[in-house]
Parts: sequence; C-alpha cells; structure tokens
Amino acid sequence: MPAVVWLEPLEGTTALPFVPRDHYTLLQKHRTFIPHLQVIPVGSIVQFPNADPFYHNVFSLFEGKRFDLGLYEAGSNKSVTFSRQGVSYIFCNIHPEMSAVVLTLSTPLYAIADGHNSFALHGVPEGDYRLHFWIEGVTQSALESLSRPVHISSHDLDLGAVSAPIAGPMNMAHPNKFGNPYDKDAPSTY
Repeated sequence: MPAVVWLEPLEGTTALPFVPRDHYTLLQKHRTFIPHLQVIPVGSIVQFPNADPFYHNVFSLFEGKRFDLGLYEAGSNKSVTFSRQGVSYIFCNIHPEMSAVVLTLSTPLYAIADGHNSFALHGVPEGDYRLHFWIEGVTQSALESLSRPVHISSHDLDLGAVSAPIAGPMNMAHPNKFGNPYDKDAPSTY
C-alpha cells in the first residue's frame, strides 16, 4: 500500500530547500498512470503524456491541485504546475480504473514506504519537526491523528511501529469530473 512520511520543520528549525527537477512525468499507458505515486516539490511541473492509442481526460478535484486537462489524443502531452502543498488524486474521466497520486511538499525530508511498509529518513538536521503521514485509502482525519511532534538529535531515532487503519484500494468507486458516477454500462469508444 503506497505510503509517505515527511517532516515539517517547526519554528526555530531551519527548513531545507526542496528544489524541483527539470520535469516530472505521469505517463498514461495501458490505461494506467506510471508511476502511481509521485512526491514533488511545490512549484513543480508535471507532464501527462498520452502513450495509449486512444483518448484520455486527466483531472483532479482534490485539495492539492484542481485541474481538468480535457480530452486529448494519443501521442499528445499536457502539463500542470502544482503550486501549493497538498495531495492530488488524479483520474481519467473516460477510464474509471485509472488513478494516481501526486503529493506536493515544501520539504525534501520525506520517505516513501518500502516493500515492508518501513520508512527511513537520512541526513535530517537536528531540530523540532512535525511528522506527517499519507497512506493511500486512509481518511484525512485518521492521517491527522497519526501526526506528531518529534525532536531530532545527533542520535538515531526509532519511532517504532505506527498503527494506521486498514486502507482501501485507491481505484474504488470515485465520481467523474462532474461529480457523477461513471456510466459502467456504456461501452467505451476508447
């Protein structure tokens, strides 16, 4: 289950810059977004190339970045600038099984869970931070209840196990870009 932790510096702790790379990409291929999860700095531009032989309509109506790229054909590419911190759940208005997540952060102090649902953050400067979690399928209120202050010193810090509610699959029923259910009986022309 995709999950991310990050440290937000508290007052008195120096924030490290999180500099965007030249570009980030969420490829649309085989009716899938690749990669499914991407963590990017605030201000980053994400490219959405369509490598399928049919149309897609990429959109997000969530807190991180609201956008609708409209219908666009195979071989074309559109982009979005993610200008503020937050989670963007991304879907295709034509193919309800397509989903991705872009987590936009203002800190480079983050880690994505490994195959054992473990996290490791290295090179964290001493100071006081708020530890945040994002776990796919877990409600925002449950995630906020996991958040906690931590003090980082020159010694190793092990937070031990963190218990989170069981997460549901991301591509469970979600509304289309108009807020309505997808028409599951309509044959797709794409």
